[in-house]
Amino acid sequence: MSELRSVHHLALTVTDVDRSVPWYARVLELEEVTRRDDLETGLRKVVLRSPSEGFSVVLVQHPDTGRPGFDERRTGLDHVAFKVSSREELRKWEERLDSYHITYQPAVSSRTLTGSTVIVFRDPDGIQLEIWADPED
Repeated sequence: MSELRSVHHLALTVTDVDRSVPWYARVLELEEVTRRDDLETGLRKVVLRSPSEGFSVVLVQHPDTGRPGFDERRTGLDHVAFKVSSREELRKWEERLDSYHITYQPAVSSRTLTGSTVIVFRDPDGIQLEIWADPED
């Protein structure tokens, strides 16, 4: 059996792609590469890609927008963590989040992985996002 090498893409359900796409593009520096609006079903999908690493985030808007907001305590997605190479990179991310007036938890030591440091914040729908730095060699 072949082994998995990486995550190809991550799909997140959002309430409004027209609000979320500019936020993800601006804050996380992702680039929109394709968009699909299915007029028959009302489903909307936008693929955003990281220019440096080539991973993708797909934002999906389903037609039934009457559902409750995001809650990591429900079965499904808990959070998404993006990796950076150093604690210095985390400091730059804090400056970036400050510049966009995004509320975040400043870099703290991870309670899960000893030596790792993490910044925690949320997207417009309340989905928890993290910027993560593992211990440096």
